[in-house]
Amino acid sequence: MSVSIKTPQEIEKMRIAGRLTSEVLDYIAPFVKAGVTTNELDKLCHDYIVDVQHAIPAPLNYAPGGHTPYPKSICTSINHQICHGIPGDKALKNGDIVNIDVTVIKDGYHGDSSRMYMVGEPSIQARRLCETTWLALWRGIRAVKPGAYLGDIGHAIQSFVEPMGYSVVREFCGHGIGSRFHEEPQVLHYGRPKTGIKLEVGMTFTIEPMINAGKKDIKQLGDGWTVVTKDHSLSAQYEHTILVTESGYEVLTVSDGCPPPPSP
Repeated sequence: MSVSIKTPQEIEKMRIAGRLTSEVLDYIAPFVKAGVTTNELDKLCHDYIVDVQHAIPAPLNYAPGGHTPYPKSICTSINHQICHGIPGDKALKNGDIVNIDVTVIKDGYHGDSSRMYMVGEPSIQARRLCETTWLALWRGIRAVKPGAYLGDIGHAIQSFVEPMGYSVVREFCGHGIGSRFHEEPQVLHYGRPKTGIKLEVGMTFTIEPMINAGKKDIKQLGDGWTVVTKDHSLSAQYEHTILVTESGYEVLTVSDGCPPPPSP
């Protein structure tokens, strides 16, 4: 497994791409309300990335091996959709929860982040799932430091959510990121401490736990992209792009409107 160590120049480009990514998520927040379609959200984000940021939306026409090109500029995954939901003409309604996943390319480098948005008044169950997933993301982030292992990140997330009755999606994971959208390593959101590769200063990767209110089993829809919970239970996800630093970690996908870290 070849994991790229970023140079100071590359890291600076990733900070810029990361900030732009987070600013898209800030920008779109007021538009996420009942009655809006995810197609409308996609167009707003696309125009903002292209016309305002003078950047590129990485998902648009992204086609890894075996996949048809992804047709939109963001991913919008609603309620029981886990990830890679394709924006469409169905309007959001009161009580929905939706994950918006944005990846921006600026000067050849990627930033990748996602947040949950609540439409109107979600159920207590939905709100609790989103809050737990946000805390789980930060459990994973705070396990990052030089000399730690990838398994420490997964264990920190899994050991936090499973005692609450939630489950961790196994088939999708975080990933290395830089000049390429997806690089090594794969960052699992479950695992055992002190397993996997050892973290080194200069590594950059995403942590993006997908947490289900029910069982971990998934199903892919006929569009070739959208992934849903097999038992139709709610699912939530948050994502940040992380740099391993001498003292621990730096979150690269931050902006003025980014939710602050939870208390340790």
